[in-house]
Amino acid sequence: MDKIAVRHIATAGVTALALTAAPAAAVASAPAGGSSAATAASSDSFYTYDGSKPLSSYAPGDVLKKRTLQYHVVGIPTPVKAVQLLYRTTDAQNRPSAGVTTVVRSPGGDGSKAVSYQSFYDSLNPEDGPSRAIAGDLRLGGVIANAESLFVAPLLLQGYDVVIPDTEGQSADFAAGPEYGYNTLDSIRAAGNSASGTGIRPDARFGLVGYSGGAIATNWAAALAPGYAPDVDKRLVGYAEGGLLVKPSHNLKYVDGSLVWSGVIPMAIIGVARSYDIDLKRYMSDYGKKVYEKVEHASIVDALGRYPGLTWKKMAKPEYADPNSVPEFVEAVNKINLGSAPTPTAPGFIAQGNGGVLEGTFSNRPGVGTGDGVMVAGDVRALARQYCDKGDAAIKFRQYDALSHVGAIVPWVPSALSWLNDRFAGKKAPSDCGNIAPGNSLAPDKPVPHAR
Repeated sequence: MDKIAVRHIATAGVTALALTAAPAAAVASAPAGGSSAATAASSDSFYTYDGSKPLSSYAPGDVLKKRTLQYHVVGIPTPVKAVQLLYRTTDAQNRPSAGVTTVVRSPGGDGSKAVSYQSFYDSLNPEDGPSRAIAGDLRLGGVIANAESLFVAPLLLQGYDVVIPDTEGQSADFAAGPEYGYNTLDSIRAAGNSASGTGIRPDARFGLVGYSGGAIATNWAAALAPGYAPDVDKRLVGYAEGGLLVKPSHNLKYVDGSLVWSGVIPMAIIGVARSYDIDLKRYMSDYGKKVYEKVEHASIVDALGRYPGLTWKKMAKPEYADPNSVPEFVEAVNKINLGSAPTPTAPGFIAQGNGGVLEGTFSNRPGVGTGDGVMVAGDVRALARQYCDKGDAAIKFRQYDALSHVGAIVPWVPSALSWLNDRFAGKKAPSDCGNIAPGNSLAPDKPVPHAR
């Protein structure tokens, strides 16, 4: 991303947030629990739980630390204040962990309604998280999170308080859907906790919204809420998402050899390995290990278009040319298959592009089909149909056949906001159940023997 693009993002983001600046002075009264100035991410002690009690002794959503600071856009401070919270949550292996979220109060809000906005910052570097970008850490990977200020500002202006969790956790467990969901749900708990000082009421109604990586967090949060956080589930008005990762093993085949999105292959391998503490490097070829090491702390900005034509086969040893011949990998990707997750009880709006050729993905493999360049349209249709069949909540579904992953966000944003507004207004959720075309099988993958 060149300097001109960064400057345009900064100008647009600051302008958008500045619209809320004058009334947002009221937010400044929120009590600070730490420094109000931006701190270098690498030395920021706010992110570390250093209490005397074991982390496991806290309940999910309990507030561990808090601070108030200025909301920064590409390193530029705005007059808008944000409260950041360190809170207890759960990682991909169901172990206690500490997460971070950012709460921005609406100038016209009363603490009774809020939107949890899940960022698509997609990174293997914890320092690219939205909380660090908002605190003023200027990194190329964090530019994505800063650009999303353009989506946050309209929510604030319509009276919604906005909660922005670091969905990937503090290890940047890329693509670990269950962890994304836990972090999101406990972020909502923390924001409404009386110890947070945010002013968001414990009974506040919430909507979930996110695109791409943010859609992973949004859908997993909606799916896990009934069992993991029923206290949050009963307050959800609905979830709106676009560009969704459903069955990662299909996505791996879909982007295999693509021109732009093939860089996601090593990111996914690393994210799965990191999330579930498995060593996948021992299955990699010498070339694969070199790519692995280069991408190990990369963001999506670093990886896209960096390895055109990259395939799993090029990264793996010859005997592991089929990813299903790596049993630990199969076990892990099955854990992050939304097709095997619970069914949400809240209504949903799910949108998906299908013009992936526009972004250099020409794949159309049997059982996988086409998509938006990185996400598989048939998987998303199958999930929407599954929710219609198994659940009682209405599902609105849209497939943008002529739009790619990046392009589909343009019609999705106003549609998602309008859909959420109607849910908060108490209007009956529309349903496309019965009119959604068939999709792919979402059955768990099975391991196969490796070549001899």
